Amino acid sequence: MSHGNLTRLRIIGRIFIVFMFGVGMRGFGGDYLSSLKWYPSPRGDAYAEEMDQQQQSSQEGRQAMKIVRVYTGADNKSHFEDIEVPLKSGGKAGSLSDLVKATGVIFRETGGDYNFDFHNAPRRQYVVNLEGEVEIEVGDGTKRLLRTGDILLAEDTTGQGHISRAVGGKPRKSLFITLD
Repeated sequence: MSHGNLTRLRIIGRIFIVFMFGVGMRGFGGDYLSSLKWYPSPRGDAYAEEMDQQQQSSQEGRQAMKIVRVYTGADNKSHFEDIEVPLKSGGKAGSLSDLVKATGVIFRETGGDYNFDFHNAPRRQYVVNLEGEVEIEVGDGTKRLLRTGDILLAEDTTGQGHISRAVGGKPRKSLFITLD
């Protein structure tokens, strides 16, 4: 398995555990999440422990995770808002947010010719970009480029909606975490 695929699996695994099961730091009689091996590797446990230490040291002092929100304004058009999800120390597992309840997960792949004119989000949902890029355009013509690892909170379920376009003719893989 390639390094890129392992990285995507790690992201999906973390999101799945937190959003679907609501596993907190001190569940099941102990420090559950910190006991998980976050970096499965043919290189062995020493590599996994080294990666855990690097992740923890890189996240020290990190207080929030940035998310791009798309919502419908009073003018019935979609707008962007930069929001931050507060994080607090979770020990060896890094920094964690409070639990956000979710209703499902959808895996999606779009081709390099993807160009979806104005449309509404079908429901409130997080869209996690796993691979590739997408350009989002809102009602006032403002555009944002979302890259690998970026998170969009789509809440423009009414009004004009937004446009989504592939970037550079390349496909994109994303994960939808439904909230409603």
